[in-house]
Amino acid sequence: MSMLPVAEAQDRLLSRAKPVRTTEIVSLREAEGRVLATDLEAKLTQPPFDASAMDGYALRRDDAPEPGAELKLIGTSSAGHGFDGLVGKGETVRIFTGAPVPAGADSVLLQEDAEKIEGGIRTAFPVRPGQHIRPRGQDFVEGEAVLKVGTALDFSRLTVAAGMNHAALEVWRKPVVALLATGDELLPPGSTPAPAQIIASSTFGIAALVRRAGAEVLDLGIVPDDKAAISAAIARARQAEVDVIVTLGGASVGDHDLVQSTLLASGMTLDFWRIAMRPGKPLMVGSLGETHIVGLPGNPVSSLVCGLLFLEPLIRKLASLQPIRRDATVEAAVTLRANDQRQDYVRATLSRSAPGALSAEPFGKQDSSMMKIFARTDCLIVRPPHAPELPAGSPCPVILLRPEPFG
Repeated sequence: MSMLPVAEAQDRLLSRAKPVRTTEIVSLREAEGRVLATDLEAKLTQPPFDASAMDGYALRRDDAPEPGAELKLIGTSSAGHGFDGLVGKGETVRIFTGAPVPAGADSVLLQEDAEKIEGGIRTAFPVRPGQHIRPRGQDFVEGEAVLKVGTALDFSRLTVAAGMNHAALEVWRKPVVALLATGDELLPPGSTPAPAQIIASSTFGIAALVRRAGAEVLDLGIVPDDKAAISAAIARARQAEVDVIVTLGGASVGDHDLVQSTLLASGMTLDFWRIAMRPGKPLMVGSLGETHIVGLPGNPVSSLVCGLLFLEPLIRKLASLQPIRRDATVEAAVTLRANDQRQDYVRATLSRSAPGALSAEPFGKQDSSMMKIFARTDCLIVRPPHAPELPAGSPCPVILLRPEPFG
């Protein structure tokens, strides 16, 4: 099987992905980042009454068309404690922000626009009809579908949902992703490795990426290079009815790479493997019934790059979330050499020049075994297949690892 271009591999993976369409009810406190499975209708009207937008005096506009009107103070309306009487001719009620406008009043005079006199106030400015009043239902009315199905719930939308008096919401179920690390040489962090052993690290980075993309993680742990052990782990994932099985390592076809052959024996349909990219060539994609199979390279750097390019967009589609925009164009800080037939993803840092332009400077060593520089990496410089030399200062496409504003 020849190496597949990155873009074609991404398209093939995502083309067969269908969003999860089972639902669950979660509390408002647990709903951040979830996606509404139904239209969300207001359970009440907001505001539920004509409310004052300012501190001042509720009055009848006809009593104060011009400055100098003198009005009798007959009571107070505050938030949670309205005035029960009627504002009649020549009368006013002290009112505070958010309080109900009393019956009979149709305008609010700012407190600083009134002069206190014995038993009441004298107006210092003219009053407009409806001045400083928020009418009942100005925000939304009972039964109005304010938030639509498919809405991702963030801080602003959760505020609206709470304001509509919803304590729980119906959302799409999160996709579940099983992670399976394989290799006789792997030990969990905190272990004391023998001379031929290493600490398994990829699982933790990929698990964090999976959760941030909107899925839940089922960690199947580390299994040795043994077909029976790998088969048992796959069976656990299938029994749990996960949406994606992600393997880390062992997806190639060497004597000790048993994941692909074991999955094929379990009924996997292999879509493709071997991508024309660096790092990450031995990526494997297939399906086991309705379950997506993504075989990431065992190398931590390769697995993170592939996770970013393939696993994150897959999960976000399954979770009904919009893709994260990671693509950007910056300046090349140094001259980049011509590329070969594989698409390169070069780890780099970002800095801002005096004029304000962002520039990407690659690390001197790009060996895919080096995890340390990933902690300092801001972006991946994308070098297409057969790209010619790129002079310093030229526009340079990058993938942002942390797509927040760069200071």
